[in-house]
Amino acid sequence: MSEKTAVPFQGTPEQEAQLKEVIAKHHDQPGGLMPTLQEAQGIYGYLPIEVQTMIAEGLGKSLSEVYGVATFYSQFSLTPKGKHRISVCLGTACYVKGSDKILEAVEAKLGIKSGECTADGLFSIDSCRCVGACGLAPVMMVDEDVYGKLTAEQVGKILDGYKD
Repeated sequence: MSEKTAVPFQGTPEQEAQLKEVIAKHHDQPGGLMPTLQEAQGIYGYLPIEVQTMIAEGLGKSLSEVYGVATFYSQFSLTPKGKHRISVCLGTACYVKGSDKILEAVEAKLGIKSGECTADGLFSIDSCRCVGACGLAPVMMVDEDVYGKLTAEQVGKILDGYKD
């Protein structure tokens, strides 16, 4: 993630207290790292290095082990997600109808790349392989809203509708 779009970690004392309870609950449990990571992501929404460090220290594990598990499983995210989560389908039906251009338009409009979050925390972008709406290709989702038969020119107006 580029420096200009990096979102600083903003954990609260309440979240840290919750995490400490989770760590204590799983400390002596064989295989306790995985449920600790899952619950930590539920608390923070993602697993920044600060949270991984607290987990490593709390469970008596190396940071590299915690990072290795967090990066191996696709269910974990090391980057924050925006208030509005954008997903652009890059499945076959969408791709052949130009979803790569939709993704490029979203990235250009927001000034970030897929997998990143805007500095204000309002938007994050991800690509996916299929949303199950192949008849509407190319498809983009914003939160739970599905936009189909898109053109790159429509992206800006759609995203402007989500600005607070």
